[in-house]
Amino acid sequence: MYTLSFAVEVNPDGVSPALTAEQVWKGLEMKAENAVPFVPGMTRCEVIERKGNTLLREITVPGGDFTELITFYAPVQVQFERVGSGGFIENTISESERGLLLTFTFGLPFPGTEPGSPEERAKGESMRESYIAAIDATLNKVRELVNAHEI
Repeated sequence: MYTLSFAVEVNPDGVSPALTAEQVWKGLEMKAENAVPFVPGMTRCEVIERKGNTLLREITVPGGDFTELITFYAPVQVQFERVGSGGFIENTISESERGLLLTFTFGLPFPGTEPGSPEERAKGESMRESYIAAIDATLNKVRELVNAHEI
């Protein structure tokens, strides 16, 4: 399984409005419920079950249709686990010397690819930019919702 983690400053210089951890958390909850407005390329997101601090949803992205089990670790982390195909994605809110961070970690298997091989690394790295774009799109959507007084 290829794993990558990347942290983005939530409030870099020149970005407005500055977001609080609470606003980012609310945005992550909304993204779990319906990620279509937050994730470029996602065309379907349907919640099929809620139970405790989890929900089960079905999504459609350019890579296909997936079922995801989402677990909320309020107020700092949302974990998305791909059911059946394996893999995970985590969004984690934290404080640092650079201010508020949103860290995105994913672990994805590439069937037919030798774990730890150059081929696996190339496939994983080819996805890097799209995952970073998803973080930026998420924060941009949260800012839009804050500006519209919806968060």
